[in-house]
Amino acid sequence: MFSKDIAIDLGTANTLVYVKRRGVVVNEPSIVAMERRNNKVLAVGIEARRMAGRTSDEIRISRPLRDGVIADYTVTEAMLRYFMDKALKRSRTPWEFFIGKPRLVVGVPSGGTQVERRAVEDAGIAAGAREVYLIEEPMAAAIGSGLPVTEPRGCMILDIGGGTTEAAVISMGGMVASKSSRVAGDEMNEDVSRFFRQQYNLLIGEYTAEGVKINIGSAYPVDVNKTTTVKGRDLLTGLPKMVEVTAEEIRLALQKAFASIADVVKSTLEITPPELSADILDRGLVVSGGSALIKGLDVFLAKEVSFPVHLSPKPMEAVVLGGGKALEELHTFRKILHTARDQR
Repeated sequence: MFSKDIAIDLGTANTLVYVKRRGVVVNEPSIVAMERRNNKVLAVGIEARRMAGRTSDEIRISRPLRDGVIADYTVTEAMLRYFMDKALKRSRTPWEFFIGKPRLVVGVPSGGTQVERRAVEDAGIAAGAREVYLIEEPMAAAIGSGLPVTEPRGCMILDIGGGTTEAAVISMGGMVASKSSRVAGDEMNEDVSRFFRQQYNLLIGEYTAEGVKINIGSAYPVDVNKTTTVKGRDLLTGLPKMVEVTAEEIRLALQKAFASIADVVKSTLEITPPELSADILDRGLVVSGGSALIKGLDVFLAKEVSFPVHLSPKPMEAVVLGGGKALEELHTFRKILHTARDQR
């Protein structure tokens, strides 16, 4: 009776935790720092990210999720345990049996395999959850964005995370059509890094590339003359080097990724029943996820699909807010939540 149910957006780039009746209480990078000798966890989240690229070979910086799914089960379990304890503000003691373990709702990619979903469920149980329910990320993002997913009318969501881009058409509490792609935030970071290697012979780190994308990256010509200074290592001399780039250069570097994201939307619309297509034409497309915050993305997509495109009220928190709402309104969203065992 004293347990606190929680929802988690276990993202490739960031993990967000929602506690029932308290809201979002954790929003940190999905990254773990460990000792190589004994696999001891040294830091998780923000503290681990500060160590990235600045440690000796004795410390391993790990991102346990890749392309939206678990790549390292042991590290994921440790990371989940840390974030759950931080969200619930408790230490793991024998009294936990009497206090009650929490129920857990976790967002998973709609295109994930049964093995990948089972790994998420097992990691949640091992981290201390009583029960683990899974919810497809596009469905959670739609709920968190305030879309009427239970009505007999179509609505469309595009969730662009760190590892995956997912588009779905939803009606009457189910996903009628959906498509996904591995081209998302991480791929954009790689495109930025590749641009600097090819154009300036400059080697930059992953997080420097991400910072450039966030600061001056855009999908549509806005602030084309805006510039930023980027520091890295000269590939020819091996010495530190500094260059200045414009927003227009970065936009062109990201053009291929944006075209791929638009293709995901179009592919989903191609398999959507015509009655629901008419609803989408009226309501438009809602975009969520951390990468949805890139400037001009809504304008770019609107021009590509020729109907309105709206940004979710809280793009980065949409998935975890949707999972939290499903927890708090179980009587409404019970059929949307499921376990990996239900799908065998």
